[in-house]
This record gives sequence, structure tokens and C-alpha cells, in this order.
Amino acid sequence: MQNLIISIVLLLNQLGLDGQVPYEAFETAAQSYYAVEGRQKDVLTLIDFTKPSTDRRLWVIDMAAGKVLYNTHVAHGRGSGDNYATSFSNISGSNQSSLGVYLTENTYIGRNGYSLVINGLEAGVNDNAKARAVVIHGAQYANPEVIEAQGRLGRSLGCPALPVALAKEVIDVIKEGSVLYIYGSNDKI
Repeated sequence: MQNLIISIVLLLNQLGLDGQVPYEAFETAAQSYYAVEGRQKDVLTLIDFTKPSTDRRLWVIDMAAGKVLYNTHVAHGRGSGDNYATSFSNISGSNQSSLGVYLTENTYIGRNGYSLVINGLEAGVNDNAKARAVVIHGAQYANPEVIEAQGRLGRSLGCPALPVALAKEVIDVIKEGSVLYIYGSNDKI
């Protein structure tokens, strides 16, 4: 365990994320990455919902190469808050984002275009994500230009929505067996 913690600290520094990502978020995400059964890719996606939507708060990390592939904006659910996501839920109809560990699955073309199914792995925290149709997709309201117009990103019905220009590219990198970890602060959990 001690060696894993040292490796995580070294990786955080190597990635240049020290000071950008809370250590607790990165440590939990990295430990989850190593522990998830069924992982098929050396890719970890970390979303830090303690940051405002005006910040680039999603990182896609190639864990084998020790390299950040993407760092971009991501929207949260409208029921989770305005600029900051402060409330989270696993309940259908809440329009809130869910925290925790996910494994990415298949893609499909749906109401929001090219989308990625994510499977929540934590009972009572995010295991209802598929039933709620919480997926990763692109959305105009997640584009950085929206911040200039309204002072924050738009919000989803609970999905981690990406800027349209990057959505397909990011989804193609993380689909089919990579780990997603969504970090936030929720007094209800």
C-alpha cells in the first residue's frame, strides 16, 4: 500500500496536476483505476466537481504513458447546482450528477448525438446511472463560449456533458473499458 501511495504522488507530479487536482481526488481515482475489475484500457478519466463549471475540470489520463491526453470543460446536472455542483444523487428524475467510480461501455447515436454509456460501480451512489440514461455526450451548453454569455456552463439532466468540438474525440479514447472517476463534495453521501 505504501508503494502505491508513493507511486500515486509521483504520477500526480509527473502529470503536472499537483495544485490543479486535489490529492484526495487523484488518489481515490488512481486507486479505483487499479482496483476496477473489467478495465480494458490504460486510461483514467477524472472529473473534479469541486471546481466551478468555468474551469476545465475533466482530465483524460494515459496511465501507462503518464500523460494527460485531454483537459477540458464538463457540465454537471442542473439539479446539482449552478456554477458549482454541490448536490448529487443516484435517483431518477433528480437531474443531478452522481459521484464515484464508473466503467465505460459502448457508444451509440441518441438524442444528444454520439454518446457513451457509463456503468456506475458503487451501490447507492451511482449504480443507477444506466437506468437514468446518464451518459457522456457533447452539448452546445458545455462549450466554453457559454461561460462568456452566462457566467457558467449550461447544465445537463445529470450527464457529464462535453464541449461539442471535443466530445467524439474524447469518447473514442475512453470508450469500451476505461475507468471514470467523478469527484465532488456531498454531505448526503
